[in-house]
Amino acid sequence: MPFLGQDWRSPGQSWVKTADGWTRFLDEKSGSYVGDLSSFCKKDDHNKENLFNSLNYDVAAKKRKKDLMNNKAKIQYFHQEKWIYVHKGSTKERHGYCTLGEAFNRLDFSSALLDSRRFNYVVRLLELIAKSQLTSLSGIAQKNYMNILEKVVQKVLEDQQNIRLIRELLQTLYTSLCTLVQRVGKSVLVGNINMWVHRMESILHWQQQLNNIQITRPAFKGTTFTDLPLCLQLNIMQRLSDGRDLVSLGQVAPDLQVLSEDRLLWKKLCQYHFTDRQIRKRLILSDKGQLDWKKMYFKLIRCYPRKEQYGDTLQLCRHCHILSWKGTDHPCTANNPETCSTSLSPQDFINLFRF
Repeated sequence: MPFLGQDWRSPGQSWVKTADGWTRFLDEKSGSYVGDLSSFCKKDDHNKENLFNSLNYDVAAKKRKKDLMNNKAKIQYFHQEKWIYVHKGSTKERHGYCTLGEAFNRLDFSSALLDSRRFNYVVRLLELIAKSQLTSLSGIAQKNYMNILEKVVQKVLEDQQNIRLIRELLQTLYTSLCTLVQRVGKSVLVGNINMWVHRMESILHWQQQLNNIQITRPAFKGTTFTDLPLCLQLNIMQRLSDGRDLVSLGQVAPDLQVLSEDRLLWKKLCQYHFTDRQIRKRLILSDKGQLDWKKMYFKLIRCYPRKEQYGDTLQLCRHCHILSWKGTDHPCTANNPETCSTSLSPQDFINLFRF
């Protein structure tokens, strides 16, 4: 008698269920039992050959499909829903947890680049991933990352805006890859090393293209920035959140150079990005005994992170834990879904997938 819970039917034999229970399958022609599939195949070499041909055909078809996917690596992986449920553990309904790569594939960052309110957000997110999260992306997510990065570069080459921002992104990515490629024997990168070397060559090519950009002067000959009253010029310059933009603007014309050195302008810039406590720790006096707000700003940005502000951000619903862009409909059961949404900075988005 077999042990309790043990399957007493041999896996190599054929059985049929009858009224009296399970019975071994009887070959009607030979009058004997069929012991296993291998003995059955030996009786007909022609069928065996067809079986192997069929298996070889399936393997070849799968290989062609895989090669086709690799050749179309620049195709973005689209999903019908433009949101993703963020879960950090296994439940009865869902197994496993949501990864950074899954969210990166699902949230349609390619379309977000076309929105001026989301462009800086996406670029900042790409930079943070380049600094520390490349090894956490799946192979598909890495392909999407490089595809989106190429679209960013092409957009900048066309409209000639945000050049410095993308240069810094490419330099950050190239520096990270140089470090990771040197550790190739430790399985820190997904994919063949030659593929990553090719990607690094692409980054160098993009950097060269950005360096060769020749800014074309617009054909419009109406009122220019320097034609505005000084108070309006100063008011516009106060809207710039990056001190490097102020320095660049001051190099355009001598009059703008004088405005770009305005102490009140740099003071407001420091107070916008940093707390009073941070400012008191980095006080710098000028030769006249006054606070040198310009020098203090550039010293502060080396010590503390600057305040980030974006026109549009990703939103996390606290009620249903769904992540999406602002304005994207998702199946929320809350009475007032808008009150449940929380804006996420790019760093908050990265932290959401750290376990």
